[in-house]
Amino acid sequence: MCGIVGYIGDKEKKEVILSGLKELEYRGYDSAGMAVMSDGKIDFFKAVGKLENLALKTKDFTSEGFGVAIGHTRWATHGKPTEINAHPHLGEHSFVVHNGIIENYKELKEELEAKGVSFLSQTDTEVIVHLFEENLKAIGEPFKAYEATVARLHGAYATLLITKTAPGKIFFAKDAAPLAIGKSEGKEVFFASSDAPLIGLAKEGCYLDDKSYGFVSIDEIAVFKDAKKISPSFAALPADKSYAQKEGYRFFMEKEIYEQSAVVSETLMGRVKEDAVGLENLTDEYLRNIDDIVICACGTSYHAALTSSYLFEGLADTRAKVEIASEFRYRRPKLNKNA
Repeated sequence: MCGIVGYIGDKEKKEVILSGLKELEYRGYDSAGMAVMSDGKIDFFKAVGKLENLALKTKDFTSEGFGVAIGHTRWATHGKPTEINAHPHLGEHSFVVHNGIIENYKELKEELEAKGVSFLSQTDTEVIVHLFEENLKAIGEPFKAYEATVARLHGAYATLLITKTAPGKIFFAKDAAPLAIGKSEGKEVFFASSDAPLIGLAKEGCYLDDKSYGFVSIDEIAVFKDAKKISPSFAALPADKSYAQKEGYRFFMEKEIYEQSAVVSETLMGRVKEDAVGLENLTDEYLRNIDDIVICACGTSYHAALTSSYLFEGLADTRAKVEIASEFRYRRPKLNKNA
């Protein structure tokens, strides 16, 4: 579960990226990197292992004044945890970071290699930056080229791209992987995989919908979906980020285990009324018409789902089965109409 951070503004961009990635360490990673663009120049750094290694590599680098930056912590899926495979990935004049999996990357890679494009890494992510630059050659306008690039991607992705051909902008796209935009009262815009890196820096946050994409500059946040411009919905960010910190526990998983009783109580609050449970937007008639319950989950959630399937069958007298989510999405399951 990789982490993404992005920034546009006047602060020391190296520090914004490093501190943001630090807040995302709980997601797990094996390498990290960043790219900073200012004055038409892009500097990039990558390191294997902990963020301290990336900080050490950038200790003599400064990026004062206005600019844009993107950062990433990688959990290897395609290719070994090496500096070459670490993000950001580069083209001739552009850099990209990406969470998720591009499922049609092999087809895209073969198509690009047939045009003479050379690849450095073993990753699926690298196809994004090369496809963008090939589209730019044909289309000539950076955002239109990025839009055409996103339209070719199949799979799960949250991605940020910067390019010398559009200084001062960050292009973004999101589908089935988390990505949020934050803005402050000043001339600053932030990106992150969760709100933890945004709290304390941004006043408001917007959690992007699946299949949304667009670009951000210091003066504009443009979000599109289905080729139509939409209005992003920003809300005030919480002031306390303690929920995203370990608070004395050794691991986040340990913290989450001990938090379960409080979380369940808060979830049920206002929904348990005397001898009934009221779930908003789920009417009694709708619930009575359910014939089967199919639960999709992975890992620990799968085992929790097995337990819940016993409860659904025993208490609700309704057939229930559990599927491994990562396999279920590739099947053509036979589901009843009222499942």
